Amino acid sequence: MVFPVKSLKIALATLFAVVPFMAMANSVEDSLQVHNQEADHALEHHAEAGHESTDEKGKIKAFIDHHLKDAHDFTFFSDETEGKHYGFPLPVILIDNGLKIFSSSKFHHGEEIAEVDGNYYALHHGKIYKTDAQGTLNFDEHHHPTNEKPLDFSITKNVVAMLVTAALLFIFFIGLAKSYKKGPIPTGLGRVLEPLIIFIRDEVALPNIGEKKYRKFMGYLLTVFFFILILNLLGLTPLGINVTGNIAITACLALFTYFVTQFSANKDYWKHIFWMPDVPVLMKIALIPIEILGTLTKPFALMIRLYANISAGHIVVMSLLGLIFVFKNWIAGPSFFGLTLFISIIEILVAFLQAFVFTMLSALFIGMAVQEHHHEEDHDPHTEEEPIII
Repeated sequence: MVFPVKSLKIALATLFAVVPFMAMANSVEDSLQVHNQEADHALEHHAEAGHESTDEKGKIKAFIDHHLKDAHDFTFFSDETEGKHYGFPLPVILIDNGLKIFSSSKFHHGEEIAEVDGNYYALHHGKIYKTDAQGTLNFDEHHHPTNEKPLDFSITKNVVAMLVTAALLFIFFIGLAKSYKKGPIPTGLGRVLEPLIIFIRDEVALPNIGEKKYRKFMGYLLTVFFFILILNLLGLTPLGINVTGNIAITACLALFTYFVTQFSANKDYWKHIFWMPDVPVLMKIALIPIEILGTLTKPFALMIRLYANISAGHIVVMSLLGLIFVFKNWIAGPSFFGLTLFISIIEILVAFLQAFVFTMLSALFIGMAVQEHHHEEDHDPHTEEEPIII
């Protein structure tokens, strides 16, 4: 699929026109509006400032948690004055004495109990529990539900974001490949993608894997880079998407790099792990568990690095937005808004940087596994040049 320049400009103009309205619709103020008669009654009899501050902080924390966590429905914004949520439900897929498939609208955002084939399910903090017709949940001393949980294979908000990202990757790269049939210079969106692809090839794959073997892994490296990059950029929109801030997602990405590395490794790589050359025998035995542990710490570092950086950025931005409504001050408001805008711009850089770092480290680990090693015993001493004596 080829993207003409005119169509691309129209699409971008439409995007920039729609996003501000989405941002206003899904603003923090809408999410923080709670009209509770009991709270209003209490405020009349107690210190208004102190109670309001505590209440606002609780709302902000709930808003941040809602943004960071996954969900069984896709909600664009909510009108809490009327108790309405605007978005669309997602399919719930459970395995509980058979396959159960139903719409998440049955939960009504966790306010109702879903009845399916005589079984009752409750949605509590984003997790589904088996319950009775009254929705009874039993809790332990730490206030964690003890009800049985069915196996949940639902299409959640994060899954939808990943499917959309995968579709975009297919569209982008198929369009780029077709544009090369018309000439050596790509057209449309391909002009944006080509410099990034060349950058990954020349600055990531070639230096770390080598000229002889880099082409074998270019498909994986490009997929990882653009997959993480698009998800990071989607996370900066007001849609409430936080896929790469989910440790389960980053763990899967790290495992992909781990398996690609291990299954592509040559005999020299395994020799360095299980029988290190050029060291005493006792040291070789001592190094075996350390080297095995080292193969596991590398994907662990990939997982934590991406998860921590993306989650921290989202928490900072959401917290700064929340502080505007805590202080409600004409001086603090613009100050926090300006700081939030500055941090959001930094987050765009972080989105590119984290995609690059993950891809770079993946290429580095793969390169370490496929490179050929030369040891002292492999050299012929007679081929070495004799020193020149002056």
